[in-house]
Amino acid sequence: MLHYLLENMDWSFARLGQYITFRSAAAIILSLLVSIFWGDRIISSLRRLQVGESVRDLGLDGQKAKQGTPTMGGLIILLSILIPVFLLCDLTNIYVITIIISVVWLSIIGFADDYIKVFKKNKDGLKGRFKVYGQVGLGLLIGCIMTFHDDVVVRMSYDEASSQKYEIIEHFEVTVPQINKTAKVEKMAYVKTHLTNVPFFKGNQFEYKQLIWFLGDNAGRFAWIAFVIMCILITTAVSNAANLTDGIDGLATGVSAIIGSALLVLAYVSSNVIIADYLNILYLPNTEELVIIAASFVGATVGFLWYNSFPAKVFMGDTGSLMIGGFIAAFAILIRKEFLIPVLCGVFLVENLSVMIQVGYFKYTKKKYGEGKRVFKMSPIHHHYQKLGMHESKIVTRFWIVQILLAIITIITLKVR
Repeated sequence: MLHYLLENMDWSFARLGQYITFRSAAAIILSLLVSIFWGDRIISSLRRLQVGESVRDLGLDGQKAKQGTPTMGGLIILLSILIPVFLLCDLTNIYVITIIISVVWLSIIGFADDYIKVFKKNKDGLKGRFKVYGQVGLGLLIGCIMTFHDDVVVRMSYDEASSQKYEIIEHFEVTVPQINKTAKVEKMAYVKTHLTNVPFFKGNQFEYKQLIWFLGDNAGRFAWIAFVIMCILITTAVSNAANLTDGIDGLATGVSAIIGSALLVLAYVSSNVIIADYLNILYLPNTEELVIIAASFVGATVGFLWYNSFPAKVFMGDTGSLMIGGFIAAFAILIRKEFLIPVLCGVFLVENLSVMIQVGYFKYTKKKYGEGKRVFKMSPIHHHYQKLGMHESKIVTRFWIVQILLAIITIITLKVR
């Protein structure tokens, strides 16, 4: 909305709105202001509606003090993302539309879960299969958009596109300056492909048809199916992992803010033709608007941390945790960096694995020995450290430090050739 006004005004100040860096900075500031200034009002409304957390006694220090703390605070994050996006982004951009659908979609599922827990007094919340249906449906939608929408393209040389038999949407010529030489003209093309960036692979690229190499010459034809399945797996895994990580004050929020900052950098370099060529990564036309969205996400999560840090005045609930997981998964897929998720979301991954290991080992030992045994004192793993007597603030801070390290490693992979 505001984006269209700035784009059509002839004032010097208005022309600033045409720069991605300016709109991204404005998005961070605006999302911070929305979350901080409107957050208190939303928290007061949640208290008035008696939307309080029901805490089960797990024998953790300070757990009972959290009883009655307002939940569904993910609404603060949602508003803090959407308001800057609607004001500052190009709403006709397919990438923007996809992110908006993703965050709203999983927010609705999370809200339904929180609503059942709080107002229906059902501690189990929304049945697990309905959550999975929603996550699978979103992954399917993202995969289909990336596969079939004409605006989702990769720029590469025309010769390479022709040799690889990619579907060429448009071809054109560009003038490339040469050091101490006459500039040369290169023929380029926008193509439909399932290429993605992966470090240590030849050219930093990976084609999904390599996953189904056993189909021989038909692998290219069915590569989109492998891609869609991967989108479903990533969306489901990351949203569930974010949900599991949201167990102590500020943990999921801070980790998500750090991940969002790394995604902002990845989106910026992927949407800038000069930097993308220099780093030898895929240049993705039309993705510059994602930089603004990532900035909004960072501002929203940092702003929410104002109220969610220890001792928390509000919890995000599934309304927030499922949504931020879905946002991260969708964003990584859109900028074709989905294979970096195990590193970038390493804290989420460990939290998820700790639950799987605990449950799997317990079932195995119970079946074999008649008595279930545990690997951790409690899962997810942040509760294991609580059981060891570590204060939750220290756990959160150390998890943040680990996540910062993982984010730096992820960005460094851009230089790995």
